[in-house]
Amino acid sequence: MTADTGTLQPVADGVYGWIQPDGSWWVNNAGVVATDDGVVLVDTCATERRVRNLLRAVDEVTGGAPVRYAVNTHLHGDHTHGNSLLPESTVIVAHEATRAGILADTVIDGCPPAWDPLPDWGGVTRRPPGLTFRTALTLHVGERRVELHHPGYAAHTSGDAVAWLPEERVLFAGDLLFHQVNPLVFMGSVEGALRSLDWIAAFEPEHVVPGHGPLIEANTLPEVLDTHRRYYRLVLEAAEAGLRDGLTPLEAARACSLGEFAELPDAERIVLNLHRAYADRTGSDPNPFGWFADAIAYNGGPLPTRV
Repeated sequence: MTADTGTLQPVADGVYGWIQPDGSWWVNNAGVVATDDGVVLVDTCATERRVRNLLRAVDEVTGGAPVRYAVNTHLHGDHTHGNSLLPESTVIVAHEATRAGILADTVIDGCPPAWDPLPDWGGVTRRPPGLTFRTALTLHVGERRVELHHPGYAAHTSGDAVAWLPEERVLFAGDLLFHQVNPLVFMGSVEGALRSLDWIAAFEPEHVVPGHGPLIEANTLPEVLDTHRRYYRLVLEAAEAGLRDGLTPLEAARACSLGEFAELPDAERIVLNLHRAYADRTGSDPNPFGWFADAIAYNGGPLPTRV
């Protein structure tokens, strides 16, 4: 496949990351675990075109082996819309909060004009997981052991899951990690996302497939985690200063210097993340439509997409 639609990159023997540059809005990574009894997918993609590209690449490297399971690392459509294009026999697996979120999602029915160009979903429909878990679940597929773990608290979302291959030391981190892309936590918790970094490190993986951005190896993981820590602390400090000075989240974002994060994709996410931090500090109810309106105002127009 061409680089603009994704490449299947080897991570370990029979284990691959589907990497889609540049990891910005709606352009995610997925994973492939080939076994002698079929395939385990870790996430799908947002649009029919991108999902079809992924599935063709999987067929090429596995000789057309059936997809036995598909794991959703969280509810967002860039990781879940493609569920509906998998065979009916494929078992979709996720945290119970992810199932609830997919069932409640309305974006798949008609994308609001928050992005430009608007994503063309193609022929995807809502397909929630049929198998859920609360804390952990282990899939035994062929010779592979695939462990699914929830951190125990909200981070990127309330239903985050990682897929861990203990024998191969491979971790599919989902959107707990955004590599070389600004993170997003508006549906989770900034403090939880910060806390999850130590949880990820405790697996001691040799290879990490992030939810967005390039693959991560063991020798570069500490700096990737430290970069995330700096970002989340920047958000928390900006929220504290904004609340102290009586600023709205949009005003706090405009007053905040993004520094090293200013040139990374999706810098406008600072607004959404500050809204999350404000809501957590004040106990106010989330207002996603208002939050995105502020992000659009900060950006000077709809948020850019490359779908």
